[in-house]
Amino acid sequence: MAVNKLFPNADKAVSDVFDGATIMIGGFGSYGGLPINLIVALAKQGANDLTVIANMGGVGLELSSRIKPGGYQDHGILFKNGQVKKFIGSVPALGGMPPTSPLEKLYNEGKVEMETVPQGTLAERIRCGAGGLGGFYTRAGVGTVVAKGKETKIINGKEYIFELPLYADFALIKAHKADTLGNLVYRKTARCFNPVMAMAAKTTIVEVDEVVPVGQLDPEAIITPHVYVHRIVEARR
Repeated sequence: MAVNKLFPNADKAVSDVFDGATIMIGGFGSYGGLPINLIVALAKQGANDLTVIANMGGVGLELSSRIKPGGYQDHGILFKNGQVKKFIGSVPALGGMPPTSPLEKLYNEGKVEMETVPQGTLAERIRCGAGGLGGFYTRAGVGTVVAKGKETKIINGKEYIFELPLYADFALIKAHKADTLGNLVYRKTARCFNPVMAMAAKTTIVEVDEVVPVGQLDPEAIITPHVYVHRIVEARR
């Protein structure tokens, strides 16, 4: 019997996110590729003590207006609400651009833990989680605070850091189109972290612009196969 992956709205799709969950959030650093409706739904749902894994820590509605007229909501709202206990990612904020982002503010007040990860390392750690790998050695971060407390190894006369994989209980991602099975097509740079995060979570929830019948997507354009997708929400912006 086919499983119905279509959810009527974002609120229903995130309703079972539990306190203490680890959440991967797709997107790169701006509007494209962000699962905005799912983020707002999670903010309303109210799960607390979350660990958020994302490329960027979110800027919040006020600062986002400098990027897109009128602004947009991102996972900065989760920090503003006090729902996050730890952030793992590459770009905590926009280089000190005022006003201070919610994550910056909480970190400066000692109210949230933060693990800063080089961007390529972040992508590879997530890929290792997706592929069932135990980790990898990298030169990125050698001799910096990134290496603190981590195993190192000399390979061909050079020092490497061992990085562990990243997994999540839920991944909130954004795609352009899905068919009813959950095969996904992305639009241009919106692919960014979304495809790899889809493979590294126990439950992947995707927000799409359009859902089409099976057979209408070009197989050559499908980036994320349906086996990695558990819930689909059609949510036009």
